[in-house]
Amino acid sequence: MDTIIRFDEVSKSYDGGRPALDRVDLEIGSGEAVAIMGPSGSGKSTLLNLIAGLDRPTSGGVTVAGVRVDQAGETGAALFRRNRVGMIFQFFNLLDDLTVADNVALPAQLGGMRRAEARIRADELLRMLGLASHRDAYPARLSGGERQRVAIARALVNRPALLLADEPTGALDTSTGDEIGALLAGLHRSGLTLVLVTHNPELARRYASRTIELVDGRVADPSTRDLQQVVG
Repeated sequence: MDTIIRFDEVSKSYDGGRPALDRVDLEIGSGEAVAIMGPSGSGKSTLLNLIAGLDRPTSGGVTVAGVRVDQAGETGAALFRRNRVGMIFQFFNLLDDLTVADNVALPAQLGGMRRAEARIRADELLRMLGLASHRDAYPARLSGGERQRVAIARALVNRPALLLADEPTGALDTSTGDEIGALLAGLHRSGLTLVLVTHNPELARRYASRTIELVDGRVADPSTRDLQQVVG
């Protein structure tokens, strides 16, 4: 299995405080579904932001899909995210003044796709996710589960190989959360690499094949569980 994400002795500190991540080494293979778990403040979201190139490590190297993301400038990091990574957030991060179809098409247009082509691609995804009838609606008129499906369609519009999901069911009720979890599992089965940050051990058990646990910015001792080996 090829490695799609590699952290080499990665640390991240903010304003000189205790490291959010402390000398983390890890590898995630192409096509894996991996859950990142740990208590609040353990470094989960920091790890996801470093993978996406939204932040840079204080030290160490981050390589994603063959790109040294930690060495990319702002323009390079933006191009990397646009072309290689889809991101899903707990609170959807949709633009309320754009229709559902325009929310989905926007990243494709920003990536240089013609408007007509981007709208065709958006419509394909909305049909796939059962949202075709809502294409001209605005996000505020949708349920939480519908808004998260719009966010997933937006994350997929540029055909990324890597999908990052930060607490994607955290703002949803249990039943709707199960639907979103099953949808993400289906996307993984179609070939996407999935990295899922969650507080929910049941979500990790059902929809990820491996769990990496963070405690105080470090990968936890796996003991008898299938977790990433402690480094350092």
